[in-house]
Amino acid sequence: MKGTKCYYSEKLEGRKCPYRLSYKCPDKLQNCVDKVLGEREEEEEEEERERADPQEKPLTLSSFFSQSSLHFTAKQKDSYLYTFFTMFSLNGSSFTNNSLSGVSRCLTQSSRRGVSGPMVVAAAVNSNGKPGDRNVSVLVENSMKESAAAPVEKEIKSTVTGGVGDVYGEDSATEDQSITPWTLSVASGYSLLRNPHYNKGLAFSEKERDSHYLRGLLPPVVVNHDLQVKKMMNNLRQYEVPLQRYIAMMDIQEMNERLYYKLLMDNVEELLPIVYTPTVGEACQKYGSIFRRPQGLFISLKEKGKINEVLKNWPERKIQVIVVTDGERILGLGDLGCQGMGIPVGKLSLYTALGGIRPSACLPITIDVGTNNEDLLNDEFYIGLRQRRARGQEYAELFDEFMYAVKQNYGEKVLIQFEDFANHNAFDLLAKYGTSHLVFNDDIQGTASVVLAGLMASLQLVGGTLAEHTFLFLGAGEVQLLLILQNYLLLHFELFTLLFLVQTGIPLEETRKKIWMLDSKGLIVNSRMESLQHFKRPWAHEHEPVKELVNAVKSIKPTVLIGSSGAGRTFTKEVVQAMATFNEKPIIFALSNPTSQSECTAEEAYSWSEGRAIFASGSPFAPVEYNGKVYASGQANNAYIFPGFGLGLIISGAIRVHDDMLLAASEALAEQVSQENFEKGLIYPPFTNIRKISANIAAKVAAKAYELGLATRLPEPANLVAYAESCMYSPAYRSYR
Repeated sequence: MKGTKCYYSEKLEGRKCPYRLSYKCPDKLQNCVDKVLGEREEEEEEEERERADPQEKPLTLSSFFSQSSLHFTAKQKDSYLYTFFTMFSLNGSSFTNNSLSGVSRCLTQSSRRGVSGPMVVAAAVNSNGKPGDRNVSVLVENSMKESAAAPVEKEIKSTVTGGVGDVYGEDSATEDQSITPWTLSVASGYSLLRNPHYNKGLAFSEKERDSHYLRGLLPPVVVNHDLQVKKMMNNLRQYEVPLQRYIAMMDIQEMNERLYYKLLMDNVEELLPIVYTPTVGEACQKYGSIFRRPQGLFISLKEKGKINEVLKNWPERKIQVIVVTDGERILGLGDLGCQGMGIPVGKLSLYTALGGIRPSACLPITIDVGTNNEDLLNDEFYIGLRQRRARGQEYAELFDEFMYAVKQNYGEKVLIQFEDFANHNAFDLLAKYGTSHLVFNDDIQGTASVVLAGLMASLQLVGGTLAEHTFLFLGAGEVQLLLILQNYLLLHFELFTLLFLVQTGIPLEETRKKIWMLDSKGLIVNSRMESLQHFKRPWAHEHEPVKELVNAVKSIKPTVLIGSSGAGRTFTKEVVQAMATFNEKPIIFALSNPTSQSECTAEEAYSWSEGRAIFASGSPFAPVEYNGKVYASGQANNAYIFPGFGLGLIISGAIRVHDDMLLAASEALAEQVSQENFEKGLIYPPFTNIRKISANIAAKVAAKAYELGLATRLPEPANLVAYAESCMYSPAYRSYR
């Protein structure tokens, strides 16, 4: 398009035309418009010929006004001509024979009645790349109410002060009249500063400010990316309330996408608790109050039968990862309905910052089928459907349509991550779609994988093999089932089993004897078999009934105590001290989220065990000092696993998820724990190295996909770690031409 001759300028004096797209026009835009207005006599002659010729011909600028059923003053015509020319020029197009092709000739058919305001015209231009040959379409919207009165000859004055013409008809239109939202296809000027994908704020260079019409819209100073990050971190640290920091981070994401991700990547240990657990839990609880702009798709029962069209409303087409929730079991907070959107948004931020998946390839989705949370139903700020949750066939049909539409729109290799579904749906969905879609449940599979990694790393501190240890899992009836216990029951334990079989060759039944569980009714034993839910029965053992956790610990003498109860402070002082009496280094995992729901704190675990516990939690805790020694507790955070796991699936083009891939991810994570980390009591590596960790996990997962024949990107790269790193998104600013 560069070098195309301007239709209205015979000579460009060797310079390029302005609107091609970054050079100044020697004639200036107003001169071009004046030339258009000066050709009116020729256009009027053309109008006469068109009236005489019944054939439909391209509509010229002047004939557009003459054939319209509306009356325009000379000043209004000048304003519209200026607007038309500006819109077409900014889109890199020129007029062909001064015509607006595609304007409906029905304008001449409309009855000539007066209206109370101007017409709004939206222009869309599509260039075919050939000079002098443009496909131009114009959508004309009559935004005024028709009136039976005689045509109004009086010029309509803008309500805008300061002599600004109401070119778009926004101010002279009444509240019940429609206007057209004008947009440009190329971001420049003010619109560029409002586009989070391309905005760089004060980091725009001098050249970019000239070529993209940013002069005067920004202060004169030019700063670099690092200084922007320093400034934002300084601002964030001024907030004492975590939710305020969360809101500020969301504002940055909506303002400048690359700044947001560089901020998160450079300060991951400090900001991870803000954009994800535990702060995201409070954000979901108050999502209706803090909601500003949509960050994903909301698909409700109202969209049933139209989900395919709804997915098309999302501006990005090349989606690689979808995180979807129905909001029924958000962390340990229960049913938050539509407000659970904070979870998919947070997860996908981590997919990008930690796993290197580009932001435009990520799509957060909330399936809104109602909520059973009475507080939300009565909350005037609640943003979801105000009805009880749909169940059974209605729910299944909606989800079937959703899964089919996702594959139809984005293909078979798009990863669909199920997040925070209640147990009665989570396992059913995973089993139902696991054989037909690339699906992953982070609550089930991700949690199992990250806990396995922690246990494998713990062996470096306590010695022995997993087969030599005895595990006790704490649950709390239905509350627990809504959290993580089920994850271990159906998958985590099976992953243990697979690992045991590989490492020790111990038969399945013998392996299960090493794993005990306690729910709200006590220890799961054979005498309770008839009343047990089907997924608990394989873990029932021959033992006398035990009601209390402390008694179960004293009786079974586990070496590993894992809590996923969703009930805070269930690992009491008596329980921890009992673990420490028969274990030199008791392994204690308090996994429930958020922090308030943790079974015990890091300080309690270390002090009650006299500093001997190997402790990990689901939510972060600050380092603890005990008897002059500082203990840095590990965090069994799923963020160690799912970003790298997803990257591995993508770079290999995997079409299904296999349990062996999860085991590979666990092994890769455990291998990243250094001797220096062990000396500090850590069984997980620090998050400062998370991008490297994710690349190694991705490589192991991809290698397993190739080994299992589930990979489609061929040939297999020789160095999968290097390949994974090369595929990772970078938040560095790009230069604009």
